[in-house]
Amino acid sequence: MLERIKNIQERFAEIELSLSNPEISKQLDKMETLGREHAALRPIIDLGQRYKTTFKDLNDAQQMIKEEDQEVVAFAKDQISELSQQLTELESDLTLALLPKDPNDMKNVIIEIRAGTGGDEAGLFAADLYRMYFRYAQIKKWKVDILSGNQTGIGSIKEIVFLIKGENVYSSLKHEGGTHRVQRVPLTESSGRIHTSAATVVVMPEAEEVEVDIKPEDIKIDIFHSSGHGGQNVQKVATAVRITHKSSGLVVVCSDERSQFQNKEKAMAVLRARILAMETEKSEREIALERKLQVGSGDRSGRVRTYNFPQNRVTDHRINLTLHGLDEILDGSIDDFVVGLQDEERNIKLNNLEK
Repeated sequence: MLERIKNIQERFAEIELSLSNPEISKQLDKMETLGREHAALRPIIDLGQRYKTTFKDLNDAQQMIKEEDQEVVAFAKDQISELSQQLTELESDLTLALLPKDPNDMKNVIIEIRAGTGGDEAGLFAADLYRMYFRYAQIKKWKVDILSGNQTGIGSIKEIVFLIKGENVYSSLKHEGGTHRVQRVPLTESSGRIHTSAATVVVMPEAEEVEVDIKPEDIKIDIFHSSGHGGQNVQKVATAVRITHKSSGLVVVCSDERSQFQNKEKAMAVLRARILAMETEKSEREIALERKLQVGSGDRSGRVRTYNFPQNRVTDHRINLTLHGLDEILDGSIDDFVVGLQDEERNIKLNNLEK
């Protein structure tokens, strides 16, 4: 443990030296990356210093037992008992703090929600999920920016892509990916029959340009007129952007903004995130990490969470957690699920360390 603490202290010192370098200060991306790493290591440095101090105090107390003065020996024994307990607790805290970190945990996220099986009801549920994450972001004081969307006149969503910016957003929301299922009686169902439908959620870390190098020759950009509402509202200038990544076949369309430049910027952000997600998934497969895929087929199978309206409950099937108060959950109260999934991720990492 002391050797690992020493290595981290050396890395921490390197970062502080780099941050004070005038040349580095001119590179905003580099400064931001180093700043995030500095902030992540600070709690470990503090824990490590407490561990080293406690370890030294314990050694000193063990030496005091050799004294002839019985009062000193009795005091030393009390100290040894207390310090040993503190050292065990600090070692446990450090073990958790030193678990392998997901390099994307501190990033912003791009979330894609798509209606799956269930027709209009699936689209309405997709809209419910978008509102749930929007409200959760508001509670956390995060910012939401819609990148693209395909909505209908009845308030349903066929597909929506949005960016959430804030502190540690990805670490909180990365486990939300997968097939979400809803069970309820649609407003249009006269017989009162419970209908089951689904929507898929994909959560991707926002990728910076330096992380994903997309060369101009790697992409094809098409500009076209976005569909207007008819009459005078139809746009006279082509502003919608479609970007095709040739090697992967990924296609991103963005048409929400009136500016062609803004649509291109948003489309590129989504494309970078998708490419980074593909590369991350490939890397994780190569090192044999046990991690479920984020998105299923979009039908009723492969579900990660079920929202049951008749029974007023939501169940996350991965951690066997069922909560009541469905309206509150859809209004953004998902912290219990977020924390439960983070705990499960930590437990898996601890188990892997023991193997």
